[in-house]
Amino acid sequence: MLTSFLFAATLALDPQSSERFANLALACVHKEYPNKIAHTMLSDADAKPPRELTPAFYGCYDWHSSVHGHWLLARLSRLSPDAPFAEKARAALKQSITPESIAVEVAYLNASGRASFERPYGLAWLLQLTAELRETNDPLYATIKPLEDAAVERLRIWLPKLSYPVRSGEHSQTAFALGLIIDSEAGGKEFTELVKARARAFYATDRNCPLAYEPSGEDFLSPCLAEADVMRRVLPPKAYAEWLTGFLPRMTLKPAIVTDPSDPKLAHLDGLNLSRAWMLDGIASGLPENDPRVKTYRAASKAHADAGLASVTGEHYEGGHWLGSFATYLVTRRGVR
Repeated sequence: MLTSFLFAATLALDPQSSERFANLALACVHKEYPNKIAHTMLSDADAKPPRELTPAFYGCYDWHSSVHGHWLLARLSRLSPDAPFAEKARAALKQSITPESIAVEVAYLNASGRASFERPYGLAWLLQLTAELRETNDPLYATIKPLEDAAVERLRIWLPKLSYPVRSGEHSQTAFALGLIIDSEAGGKEFTELVKARARAFYATDRNCPLAYEPSGEDFLSPCLAEADVMRRVLPPKAYAEWLTGFLPRMTLKPAIVTDPSDPKLAHLDGLNLSRAWMLDGIASGLPENDPRVKTYRAASKAHADAGLASVTGEHYEGGHWLGSFATYLVTRRGVR
């Protein structure tokens, strides 16, 4: 227990970092360009600017980054309601989450030909945003609820049909999204049990994950660690410890090195260090307290956190539009209960 307390203390969100992360999100949630859209056009009428296609989440370069930028603002204003940035964060959330804008978002998501839109990564982050609002009894939750319902329904239809997990290190990865969805508790108990059941079906028999093959050059998620991190959410500590022994016999990761933070794909590795840090922390939290691996995972998490947090500067928009969200998820330990 003492080890866990000391580790959590090293990740405490200080006021300076909190304001820096919030300012990164405030600078982009309503910044429309540059913009990269994954947009299926059904006719000439769909040739519209991002602010008209998805009027709630059109900033921060792409839809999913806009969503988790809004999550960052909800998370930090919840944890630091008296901070200097909190009023601006609340105003930004209210500007984006209106009945009119959410109605357009729902129509966009449900339109023909868009079954795979932002699935699963962006939809999982959306459920994290709605969870943050729901848990604080925020009036904005009622406004965004129709979009939450649409996302849950999209995932509820998709997951039983997904025959195999996606083991990539980018947005398509299944394990990371399942973890966010489980934590969100969106969609009610039945939906959460479906997600947990799919995680067990995908990963319960996996062994000897090839950790030495990581990372690929543009990863921002670890396929091996994300799988281990989601499984601690669906197995009790003793069973999880046994499963982890077979899945990750050794933990040998070192922080990734970014050679050009101005390159949007190479900068993914900065995010990899942050996500590895929180996943290593999560894995340690799922083990019995006296498991000797806890110390190893905590040390590896700290090394990755130190490397990842140093990269969250906002100097380059390629990283500045999203790394603050990953840093906030890490230091606030959102995924660790």
